[in-house]
Amino acid sequence: MLQPNHPDIYKNKAEKYERLISKQPSLYDVINKIKPIENTDIIDLGAGTGRLTTVLASQAKSILALDKSESMLRVTAHKLKQAGLHNWRTQVADHRALPVDTDSADLLVSGWSIGYLANSTDSAWKNNIKHVMEEMKRVLRPGGTAIIFETMGTGYETPHPPVFLQDYYRLLEQDYGFSFSWIRLDYHFESVDEAKDLTEFFFGKEVADKVMSQSLLQVPECAGVWTLQV
Repeated sequence: MLQPNHPDIYKNKAEKYERLISKQPSLYDVINKIKPIENTDIIDLGAGTGRLTTVLASQAKSILALDKSESMLRVTAHKLKQAGLHNWRTQVADHRALPVDTDSADLLVSGWSIGYLANSTDSAWKNNIKHVMEEMKRVLRPGGTAIIFETMGTGYETPHPPVFLQDYYRLLEQDYGFSFSWIRLDYHFESVDEAKDLTEFFFGKEVADKVMSQSLLQVPECAGVWTLQV
């Protein structure tokens, strides 16, 4: 079954992607409970359209949004400007070579992004993660915190992690010392037609068919939360 082309979405359809993720609840409270945000220097790795950056920026001392996609970062920048904030900047970057000074952040967050370098069908995945982890630890100050969010399954009420990411998830805990928990992060749509359109756009026909067959306005999603203090 043909699956949506995420790199194309991130490059050419950032606004529609933003519509999709706007249907999920804010992660501010989840992050603030792990690491108090007020007056911190933050890096958002794989910031996308700013789902994390925009909710953290108002309390942060500074926030740097990094992403591979310039079009996604334009959406983030627009939202931050609209909010009247000035303590931020955006920059195109690769997770494996961050354009950031050593010991420059108190908190690093990454939502649904590192996993694109961790597909176990790619022979380079372990080396990719090694470089990402080295960079994360380099840019965090002593005592700093890293928080990684990744998918544990869309359309499921309990964790159902993709097979091709399970080795990566184990590596985070067993080799890199991250602690794991999971949360529900359901999508709440205005209509079944909207739910079908936006889920099919990003997740493909299988999820969209479930939406239609069950007339879902609330589409369940599970998210993994991995945390590490350096």
